[in-house]
Amino acid sequence: MRIQSNKINLTGQNIYVGFDVHKNDWKVTIMTESITHKTFSQPPSPDILHAYLAKNFPDCTYHSVYEAGFCGYWIHNRLIELGLNSIVVNPADIPTTGKERDQKTDKRDSIKLARSLRAQELTPIYVPSLKSIEDRSLVRYRSILVKDLTRCKNRIKSFLHFHGIHVPDTFKNSHWSNKFIIWLQNIEMKEQTGKMTLDNMLEAALKLRETLLKVTKQVQTLSKTPSYKTSVELLRSISGIGIITAMILLTEFENIQRFSNTDQLCGFVGLVPSTKSSGDKDGTGNLTSRGHSFLRSTLIESAWIAARVDPSLSLCYSKYCRRMKPNEAIIRIAKKLVSRINFVLKNNCKYDYTKNLQHTKP
Repeated sequence: MRIQSNKINLTGQNIYVGFDVHKNDWKVTIMTESITHKTFSQPPSPDILHAYLAKNFPDCTYHSVYEAGFCGYWIHNRLIELGLNSIVVNPADIPTTGKERDQKTDKRDSIKLARSLRAQELTPIYVPSLKSIEDRSLVRYRSILVKDLTRCKNRIKSFLHFHGIHVPDTFKNSHWSNKFIIWLQNIEMKEQTGKMTLDNMLEAALKLRETLLKVTKQVQTLSKTPSYKTSVELLRSISGIGIITAMILLTEFENIQRFSNTDQLCGFVGLVPSTKSSGDKDGTGNLTSRGHSFLRSTLIESAWIAARVDPSLSLCYSKYCRRMKPNEAIIRIAKKLVSRINFVLKNNCKYDYTKNLQHTKP
């Protein structure tokens, strides 16, 4: 007796999976080349997703996508290990209708991801190696500590100002010397609780400073390893770039060869202006919000230093300031630094100020 089966044979077909990632669950949408299979919720596990695909779509080719965010790249790496063609995308680069933008839900997001993946409308972002991710975490943690320490110092200064305690002129600079710390420790308040508050804030700042010093030494030690030593020496030949800045650049770039030219590198950093062109009107605005804000602020800070210590860049900066604001001029200097960075890393040579004058012309 024959048994009728309505099961469709999808052997050899492509299966497209878009999933919206959250801490407690994932919203998953699965599509074949012609239909939408279903949208469902599942526990946050790549292995569970793979098991579902293997059971319901055996002998198929699996393609998956999710948005870059808080979960990092471990999901992507595990899916690759399980045999899926996984990509990670920038949320801003996903084609979105007006309705999807106004009525945003996890279900719509997963459907949008699967649909765009099937239509080949998505451009994956670069996924760094595990070593680069972990090295980067140490360098980034140092920057977090710098911000935390600055907040603690500002909190103490605000406390002193609130209580009318004048800081002597000898301690007005931003560096907290041992003499200044001793002066803070010897401040007397009218009430014991006020003294306790100041002591607790000072203790927190000193602990952060100690941790920052330890992490800074660890980053410096990392810079001397074979993976970074040569590149750090190359970058330090450029004015305005020290060991810490060099390590920030190297851990964030990972591989300079993935940038085809300086313009692409500037776009990654976020040193390109926004543009608005319509009809006969063509205008540029402020720096685009796209880009790496951490790298951008680091390079602008280095540009200010380079504009002071490098004669050619100082001259360029002065010429730029004749026709634009200083904050706009320093962006031009930062772009020149990016050009030098790209040059020394790709050519594996130190920056020669006598042979590479083209990099300093305004």
